[in-house]
Amino acid sequence: MSEQILPAPALVWQSALEFGSGELWGHLWISLQRLTWGLLAGIVSGLLLGTWLGGSRRAQTLVLPTFVALAQIPTLAWIPLFMLFFGIGELLKLVVLVKAVVVPVTLHTLVGVRDAQPKLREAAAVLRLPPHLLFLRLLLPAALPAFLAGVRLALATGWTSLLAVELLASSEGIGYLMVWGRQLFMLDLVFLCILLIGLVGALMDRGFTRLERGLLHWPQPATGEQLRGQVPRGWQSLLLPAGLLLLWQAANSLGWVDANILTSPLEVLRSLYAGLLDGSLPEALRLSLQRTLAGLLLGGGAGFVLGLLLGLSANAERLLGPSLSALRQVALFAWVPLLTAWFGLGEGAKLVFVALAAFFPLLIATQRGIASLAPQLGEAAQALRLDLPHRLRLLVLPGAAPAIFAGLRLALIYAWLGTIGAEYFMPSDGGIASLMIGAQQLFRMDQVMAAMVLIGLVGALLGHLGQRLESRATRWRSA
Repeated sequence: MSEQILPAPALVWQSALEFGSGELWGHLWISLQRLTWGLLAGIVSGLLLGTWLGGSRRAQTLVLPTFVALAQIPTLAWIPLFMLFFGIGELLKLVVLVKAVVVPVTLHTLVGVRDAQPKLREAAAVLRLPPHLLFLRLLLPAALPAFLAGVRLALATGWTSLLAVELLASSEGIGYLMVWGRQLFMLDLVFLCILLIGLVGALMDRGFTRLERGLLHWPQPATGEQLRGQVPRGWQSLLLPAGLLLLWQAANSLGWVDANILTSPLEVLRSLYAGLLDGSLPEALRLSLQRTLAGLLLGGGAGFVLGLLLGLSANAERLLGPSLSALRQVALFAWVPLLTAWFGLGEGAKLVFVALAAFFPLLIATQRGIASLAPQLGEAAQALRLDLPHRLRLLVLPGAAPAIFAGLRLALIYAWLGTIGAEYFMPSDGGIASLMIGAQQLFRMDQVMAAMVLIGLVGALLGHLGQRLESRATRWRSA
């Protein structure tokens, strides 16, 4: 095989020696600086916002529904709008990072503070603690596990989002270096960057694990990672979005903002209606959902089968586990330059990318679900002399079903995000993200925002579908 397609390890090592003398580390240092500032700003903002939302019922009623609705729009879908507002300089990278980080930190902190409140407020009343000591001495320590879970997720989403924006709009950084290497067909440099990105991801994960162990010295109940139906739905929850829409429309009508950059809500609705009427939006959604389903079947199916193998076979886990764990540390968008070099820019590359996005959630969930089964099930299988097919059907799959369907829900969401990314980075003849990019190039911000709304709605519907499927498939456990 040509070294231009698959460079030999010796060539990658030679590139490491050549570029490692300064240029490679310089680009990596720039990316890490961006990541650090974005994480700091996003984590602090998320901590403050999550604490406020978790501690105030009025804030939960008025603000939380709007925040959750906006959070349904993936970070990648915000980038065209952010580019028009903030240009393509350092401010764009910071805003994208803050957007990616603030959502998981806010939601996890909110859940931790809210769930800790009732009993701790009673204790504070007995101890006669003032409000500020209640938060500092009781609520925040109790919410620490949930907050740290949000920070762990924010590390991954922040690193992935930074690479995405560097691939799109940057003249320096590790993402830019990958684009440069891909354009010159220096796949040895691309491989080197992928290895470095995976190493950074692994170091962040291991370092944060040690931090968690150092901070948490007491057993903690599991805290839900999602709000799952606990978002207020009364008429009061409509006040903030209605007020924001009115302010937005007034600012546009009175000329306070440039209509070419921030078009009015009415124009967005007209564009949405026109797109639905002429069939362009339904057709784009059909193509995108088709790619999502195909990638989910391919990647999710492979992840499920391999997860079964690793969960059932200790030898397979020892042989394949370390390599798969290392590959999992590589941020998803780091694979884009390599996949486009191998598969081109057509449907094949998009399918592989979406499949890769859906692969690891089901792999990890299936393996962990099987590994967590009670040893008595294996003893029962031996006593009943069950062969492998009957063992899987009667014992293993029913026991691991909650974990598997939770992984399927995540794989469905990741497949949708992967579809948006594939259409964004690989020129396409159709798809909702391709439509949005075309509208951005024509400065049709009404169409960009209409596409953002649809992307958020579809993501929310897919998440809801995954939850319903998970609950229906595992309801027998609570019967």
